[in-house]
Amino acid sequence: MAVKQLSVFIENKKGQMAEAVKKIADSKINIRAMSVADSRDFGILRLIVTDTEKAKELLSEDTLVKVSDVVAVKMEDIEGSLYGILKVLEDASVNVEYSYSFTAGKTPAPYVVFRVDDVAAAEKLLTDKGFCLISESEI
Repeated sequence: MAVKQLSVFIENKKGQMAEAVKKIADSKINIRAMSVADSRDFGILRLIVTDTEKAKELLSEDTLVKVSDVVAVKMEDIEGSLYGILKVLEDASVNVEYSYSFTAGKTPAPYVVFRVDDVAAAEKLLTDKGFCLISESEI
């Protein structure tokens, strides 16, 4: 049930993110979730899209693109929901490398994406504890 995520390494200069996003948009690929992390010289544009392979092919023409598995979890829209998820992972010694969130659906629901050191363990733990994981097709 892991979700495929693109990590696109782009120069930290004017227009680079727009150029990458334009390539995706021009190819009729929808961006479902996005996060940007930056440093002085480069950024990492993390994307969950409707066609991972096609987007990777397009973006790989002029930059480094990596595909990785992440876990996407639907959260309840209440205080402490994120902590409950993190606590399950922490108690089982699953390391969260990074996360970001997004909303989706006809009645927008909050989702959180986790890059963890053990995707299979995280999926099993969270499912066993009653959390709702979502797949790529659901995003």
